[in-house]
Amino acid sequence: MMGFEQVGSTDVAAVGGKGAHLGELSRIDGVRVPDGFCVTTDAFLRVVAGAPSIGAQLDLLARVRQDDQAAIRAASAEIRRLVEDAPVPDEIVAAIGEAVGRLGERAACAVRSSATAEDLPTASFAGQQDSYLNVVGREEILRHVRRCWASLFTERAVTYRCRNGFDHRGVRMAVVVQRMVFPEAAGVLFTADPVTSDRKVATVEAGWGLGEALVSGLVAADVYTVRDDRVVTASVATKSRLVQAAPEGGTRDVPVEPERQSRPVLTDAQVVRLVRLGRRIEAHFGRPQDVEWCLAGDDFHIVQSRAITTLFPVPVTDDEDNHVYVSVGHQQMMTDAMKPLGLSFWQMTTPRPMHEAGGRLFVDVAPMLATAAGRGWLIGTLGKSDPLIRDALQTVLDRGDFIRLLPDEEPGAAPGAAPAGPPAGHAADPPAPIETDPAVVTRLIADNRASVATLRREIQGLSGPALLDFIRTDIDELRRLLFDRVSHQVIMAGMEAAWWLNDHLEEWLGERNAADALTQSVPHNVTSEMGLALLDVADTVRPHADVVAFLQRVADEGREGDGFLDELAGLPGGPEARDAIRGFLDQYGMRCTGEIDITRTRWSEQPVTLVPTLLGNVRNFEPGAGKRHFDQGLQESRRKERDLLARLRALPDGERKAEETQRMIDRVRAFAGYREYPKYGMVSRYFLYKQALLREAGRLVEAGVLRERDDIFFLRFEELREVVRTGEADAGLITDRREAFRSYEALTPPRVLTSDGEVITGQYRRDDFPPGALAGLAVSAGTVEGRARVVTDIARADLEAGDILVTAYTDPSWTPLFVTVAGLVTEVGGLMTHGAVIAREYGLPAVVGVERATRLIRDGQRVRVHGSEGYVELLD
Repeated sequence: MMGFEQVGSTDVAAVGGKGAHLGELSRIDGVRVPDGFCVTTDAFLRVVAGAPSIGAQLDLLARVRQDDQAAIRAASAEIRRLVEDAPVPDEIVAAIGEAVGRLGERAACAVRSSATAEDLPTASFAGQQDSYLNVVGREEILRHVRRCWASLFTERAVTYRCRNGFDHRGVRMAVVVQRMVFPEAAGVLFTADPVTSDRKVATVEAGWGLGEALVSGLVAADVYTVRDDRVVTASVATKSRLVQAAPEGGTRDVPVEPERQSRPVLTDAQVVRLVRLGRRIEAHFGRPQDVEWCLAGDDFHIVQSRAITTLFPVPVTDDEDNHVYVSVGHQQMMTDAMKPLGLSFWQMTTPRPMHEAGGRLFVDVAPMLATAAGRGWLIGTLGKSDPLIRDALQTVLDRGDFIRLLPDEEPGAAPGAAPAGPPAGHAADPPAPIETDPAVVTRLIADNRASVATLRREIQGLSGPALLDFIRTDIDELRRLLFDRVSHQVIMAGMEAAWWLNDHLEEWLGERNAADALTQSVPHNVTSEMGLALLDVADTVRPHADVVAFLQRVADEGREGDGFLDELAGLPGGPEARDAIRGFLDQYGMRCTGEIDITRTRWSEQPVTLVPTLLGNVRNFEPGAGKRHFDQGLQESRRKERDLLARLRALPDGERKAEETQRMIDRVRAFAGYREYPKYGMVSRYFLYKQALLREAGRLVEAGVLRERDDIFFLRFEELREVVRTGEADAGLITDRREAFRSYEALTPPRVLTSDGEVITGQYRRDDFPPGALAGLAVSAGTVEGRARVVTDIARADLEAGDILVTAYTDPSWTPLFVTVAGLVTEVGGLMTHGAVIAREYGLPAVVGVERATRLIRDGQRVRVHGSEGYVELLD
């Protein structure tokens, strides 16, 4: 047994998360914590070890799939029964009795679970194990200690651990026994707003009696919000019931006297005093807290505090200024968490300063918002691409007190725009005009290819510090290509020509989004060419039944590595299929989902990722589909061009309008395809860097400097450089970074975040769509109806011709799926992001920026995508 006075934050392994927190709380000056003790995890382990049948059941549970709820239910129920029936050693019984005696033989106690994977900074496990109130006497306390041990294996606790990657054998249970407080009121304090995440706003929920009435949902709570030591909102609920201690032990719910039902539980002064206590607790733990409190007399007692694990972290700064952070990931179509090496490579690549938080990158746009010119560019240009970001930024500006406005000056840089264009951090000044000369694009592509070929040749054979120095120097060449003035002129010329066509043809002809049809099958679009190239691979595979069957087995088994390609050689048609796949990988194998993170597994490293899509192409298409697809798009574009020009000539001043339009059509078709190439060149370079760094990592593992090759992914580039130079690595730092990354993966990054931690959620300010429809941004014209396929992992996509692809975001690696589907819906995206560009190229109606689309649209549901108007109808 350990008393609270003996327990601290380093004792989680012995007393669990709750016990460790209570020990820490009891040390904070001015914080009252009811006295108590912890039954340590050692007692739990001894009881489990004394019942071997529990171990056998744990082995069984480890083999259960996390989605097999029936098996989880059966296994967890059996383990609970075994734990509750297991004998408790006499010395543990005696120790518990002695500790209870110190609290008072007949003292009412709370008996509360405290697992070692509970109330942690990265996973709260709130409510996953059991707690019991008003337990009196040694025998009853011991019985409830057993029940707490068993509650480690409730169905909900087991499921939660499965979903959060915790090993059932690795989690242990301590039990907190704490003197009861019989309060007039109780509730919860959040030291950051649980809805907006604003760290400067605290929220207090309060009800009469014990807090269980609120936790169980028996009654609504009074809710107070506090900012700067002032109650800014107070919502008083009707509280018809309360939970109180029962005379016979345990609790009961009873009616609240009518005169108290609508009375505020706390005065404003009490609320402010409670929040001040919360701020003291938050300062002690170093992060926002979810605090359980109760009020007895006029004293607040704190019975628990845990980190609020759902808040998105705030970028760290060394000043007190207000900052407004815009997500880079939402511009890049990659909102997943990135590992430290990936973050540092991206920061070395872009010239604009970027801030890290939660494994993502953000750009501070507050300086731009402070000037008229900056606001105009940011709201106009970025807002055109993503209306939700525009609305969020406008919300910040409309408050009037967060951004201090300055005299106008030149705007800064574009926040995180892609190297696909305009490049990340490229100056926002409009580029000089460029002549419509397709040869310019040819020269730019040739320059990029030659540079990558030089890198491939020169990086071979380098190792040690020389390799790291070489890569750091070569980043300058990468930046030269990405931010080349002519390259930027071409990209902007293509975008501006599309905008001109859309604006003028809607004005003159009432034709909305005309550029969408006019930019189908444009030349030099390396990403759309990739999707068609995989159709050509399917043509090679399709005639050979043995090859198709073999590839299906490979997909079903989820083979690691590329060894299966060599196995193809022994099958009829196998050598041709192998060569076709390898040819595709030679051209596009550096790509993958989340490709801007250099640490991500590339197609060349794990070719099986492509096999399901390849097999889908075999099933869904006839031979020659790739060329037909391109030719059909080209014919549709030319037909649309002829139609528009004929209609323009029939207008007053029609010849002039038709001539101007023809020039813009020629311009957009000459330049639009190039937009995707700079990013392709960047990813090609990243893959060459990665291959060389992994070879170096292998040498570090052989030398005993690192444990695993992928340890390098959890080091920043300069840290890795130092490890290579010194032959010494901080294993603890790498372990901590791995754990932090796992926690970041569970977070959803906001589009816009303030330095107060507030997530600003933009809205579509429109009402021009049917009731129940999902609003988004129209990015590729047309209307299509079909079966929605909600896909979260490209390797598990099972699509048929005519399906509607619904996913969180798409980057170039998703392009091979676009040749099969009839429409696209994404949660993230803008007018010029990957999904929009390729959807227009392939003629697919598309709506992006549909909030929570993957949760609001059911897999298999019939939907209608309105790509011209920007909404999605749910048809059943």
